This record gives sequence, structure tokens and C-alpha cells, in this order.
Amino acid sequence: MALNSEIPLPNMRPPRWLLKPVPETAAELISESGLHPILSLLLAQRGFTGTAQIRDFLVPKLASLGDPTVLPEMNRAVERILQAVDQNQRIALYGDYDVDGVTSMALMYLTLKAYGIRAHLFLPSRMDEGYGLSLDGFARLFEEFGKPDLLLALDCGTTSTKELKWLHEQGVDCVIVDHHELAPEGRPECIALVNPKLGDDYHYFCTAGLVFKVAHALMKTRRVEGFDLKETLDLVALGTVADLVPLIDENRLLVRRGLEALAQTQRIGLRALKLIAGVDGFVQTHHVGFRLGPRLNAAGRLDTALTSLQLLLEEDPLVAAEYAALLESHNRDRQGVELAVYNEAEQMLLAMGDMDQHSAVVLGSRNWHPGVVGIVASRLSRLVNRPTILFSFDENGMGKGSGRSIPGFSLVEAIEVCREHIVRGGGHAMAAGVSVTEAKLDIFRTTFCEAARIALSEESLTAVLELDVEVKLSELTLDFLQNFRLMEPFGQRNSEPVFLCRGVMPRLPGRLMKEKHLRVMLTQDGASMEARWFNAPLKDMPNTPWDVAMRVQRNYWRGEEQWQLTLDAVRTAE
Repeated sequence: MALNSEIPLPNMRPPRWLLKPVPETAAELISESGLHPILSLLLAQRGFTGTAQIRDFLVPKLASLGDPTVLPEMNRAVERILQAVDQNQRIALYGDYDVDGVTSMALMYLTLKAYGIRAHLFLPSRMDEGYGLSLDGFARLFEEFGKPDLLLALDCGTTSTKELKWLHEQGVDCVIVDHHELAPEGRPECIALVNPKLGDDYHYFCTAGLVFKVAHALMKTRRVEGFDLKETLDLVALGTVADLVPLIDENRLLVRRGLEALAQTQRIGLRALKLIAGVDGFVQTHHVGFRLGPRLNAAGRLDTALTSLQLLLEEDPLVAAEYAALLESHNRDRQGVELAVYNEAEQMLLAMGDMDQHSAVVLGSRNWHPGVVGIVASRLSRLVNRPTILFSFDENGMGKGSGRSIPGFSLVEAIEVCREHIVRGGGHAMAAGVSVTEAKLDIFRTTFCEAARIALSEESLTAVLELDVEVKLSELTLDFLQNFRLMEPFGQRNSEPVFLCRGVMPRLPGRLMKEKHLRVMLTQDGASMEARWFNAPLKDMPNTPWDVAMRVQRNYWRGEEQWQLTLDAVRTAE
């Protein structure tokens, strides 16, 4: 079975098609904005009410970035970092092995380099030291580098109360830049904790965005000639998009400008990565999510993320090409490992029988690699529309789990309910990590699934295909498309619109791509447009004419921008 071939499970209700209502403000916005009616309707659905607000959304400017020093404990962090610069102290950067972690490390390293500091880079081993600050990680760091004067913990550390207490006892100062939820026992022992969760605003930032704000605050305090912070936005966009944080407010601005920077990047390593990933021309969020991000993540999932970090900082084209090739190899290995885990997990799901009898899914195996259980959990969660946690157990029976949720159910809150049955756990509402012993898996599963049963209604467990706007093919004019592109970048909290188009006639059999995808021309009232349908049910096509749920997308082909339709779902026209 192909990795992205998701076979419907028995007794799973098909998604309900739900067309969003037209907001009361839509008519006024259409008349006032001067924009295409469909675009105005989409903006009204996203809560925009005035032309100034729309202008700031469609054409955001870096000049609108807020004061970085309003973030919690930012001034303390800046003061301690500049003290280290002035005293030429030894600084170590301790990060995470995902894309947000390595881009944060690269950005902080380059910022400190501008101040004349060569920081030591340390990434934990997923297999040996696990996520975040650990005593084993500190031991290896001290062995490699000696004892630092200042440790900057990036994308980790917020919940490491025990580890930070030990570090303080060793006489090492720590500044944390992180976006994860606070531990139940509160703030850890450190000089500064730059984490928006300590305050009421900016909760949408990932660590790459926060490190950018730290760098901004440093530059506002003490500018460095020749260092242009705008040139780091390619790194910020990579980390922000890959970490699936909301693309709203400043995040949207940083990613919009960051993707533009990524398209033109002069960073040798990123140019090598784009080349091997087949990313050319303009760069969109899906290029990061499905091409660049997975390759940067692959090394940390199966081995060490150091290759990814080295690639981001490399200045020699030949060495960068070698790193990119190594990441490509890691990614292929990761795909094979992921396929094996997915196949076994799918068989476990089938053995569970009627999914209507289950509010959550908790699976575990000693055969699974801990580096890919999160990816598979994400896919299974989307498939069954249920909170899903997958555990990889080692030979000693210790399980490392990764979970993904659905709207209306917080993994963090559920993990707290299960706290007595786990070794450790934490993260976000929609994605979290948890460790449990094999002996406690059954009681954990029972407690977790009961929490899901209480929290989730039958309606919540029925997948919904939300449709933004109903359109005619004839309405997708060049004028609309040129303005529609300004809604990018699409992502969390600014989702790519899904359009409903009724009664279209496909020109079948169409053209087969890679034996499972279909390219087909759609016609409606004399207007035609080509569409792609990935994983089309080639042996069970709906009767024509069709109602289609589709996205309108632009791509880059042979030096030119092109527009096409991508079909998310198809049914016989009602």
C-alpha cells in the first residue's frame, strides 16, 4: 500500500459537507472594498469588517511589527545576553531537533555571531536523550564544550524544572526562549523565560518567531553594523510554517515576507535543499510543509538533527550539496520506516472494529521507530477524526508516545487527567508527547479514552468538510486570481479556502498520474478548467455530473505561474 493511500475504515461515517453561511457584513464589505465579490466574502468570513483592516491583511508591512520588549522577560534576556557579549563569556545553545528547533538555533547563532560570539551548538539525540533539557544531555554538552557561562535553551526548557535546578547548582545561567505550555509547578529556575504563555498576548509564536523578536530586541538595544535582520526571515518562515502555529498577526507578516526571502535566498544551504527538493520559483507554505520541512526533520527523526543545522549554516556549496543529499537519503529512509509503522497501525485500527464505539485511539508497538510515530498519529487522527496517540516501546518496556488531536479536545488537559499513569508528558492542545511504561498502557488507554468520551460529542466525532464559498467556474477570472493570491500564506487560522462548485461535468477518463492520481478537465456552463484529484477512487468513480469540493491553487511550471484546481472531495451532483 502506498504511504498516502488511506483506505476508509469500516463503519466510518462519511464527512458531512457544510457550506459556511454568508456573514451579515458581506454585502457592505463587497460594496465598500472594491474587491472581487468572492474575495470580499472570504474576508468577511474571516472577520474583516473595514477597508483599513483588509489592507493591513492583504498587504502587510514590516513597519507594523510590534515592540519586542513587551514579550515576557525579554528585557532580562537581552541584558544577560549582552552581558555575555561584553564579558566574552562562553555561550551554549541547546535546542530541539525539529524544524522550529534547528531554525531557532541557526537564527540565534547568526545573531550572536554578529556580536562577535561563536556559540556552541548542541542538539540532543532523540533516541538517547529525548526531547528537551536532560541531565544526560548536559553531561554530553559539558564533555563536548566544557561548562558554559550561559546556556540559551531554544524551543525547550519551559517544563524542565528539575534539570534547571541542577544547572543552576552548577553555576550556569540559563535564558529560555520557548513557546510550550508551562509546567503545573510553574516557572522554572532561570535568568529569563521568554515565553508568551507567561502573558496574555503573542501565544501564536513558535520559537523561531520568538528568537526573531529576541534578535530584534537586541538590535534595538545595540545595533550591529552590517547585520540585516530581514535577511533571517527565510529561517523564521521555515520554522513557523513547519511548526503549524497560527498564521495570524505578526506570524502572518513574518511568513509572508519570509517566503519571499526564501524564494530569493542567498543562503547556500537552503539553495542546496531547495534544489534537491524540487522547489523552484515562488515558495508557498505547502512547499515548506511537504518538501523542505520533512527533509529538515528527517535527520532528527531517525538520527541527529545536526546535519540539518549544519546545512542551514553552511557557506561552502560543495559541502552544502553533500548535506542536502544526506537529508534526502534520510528522508527516503524515514518514508520507508513510516510506511511500515502506518501499515501495522492500520491493521490495529481495523481490528478495533466499529469506530463509532471509540472516542479516541491509543496504539503501541515495540516494532515502531519513535521518530515517526507523531507523523503516523497525525495521519490516523485525520483518517478517523479522533484524538490519536501512538507509542513506540523499547526493549525495556518504556514507551515514547506522540499524539495529535481534533478540535474540541485538549491533549494537554487529557494528559493531566492521566498523570498518575505516565512517566512524563506535555505539549500543546493539538499535539503532545507522553511517556508511559508498557505495563501501564492499558490503564492509560482506558483513562485517556474515557476523557475523550466525556469531552467529545457524537457530532464532534463526525468529520465535517467545511466549504467556504460556492462558486461558478466562470467566476474564477484572472482579476479574481490576482487578488486571491494576496490571501496567502495559508495555514493554521488562515486556512486555504475550499470552494463548492455544483453540477460540473468531467471529461473522463481523464489522464492518470502515477497510477493513482487523476488529471481531468471540468466544464460548467461553457467554462472549463483543469483539476487534479489525488488518490482518486479510480474503480469507484461517482456518477456524473459532479459536485466538487476544490481548492484554487497557483504553481510554478517552466518559469511561469499557473493556476489549477485541486479536488478535495467529489460526489454525484445533488
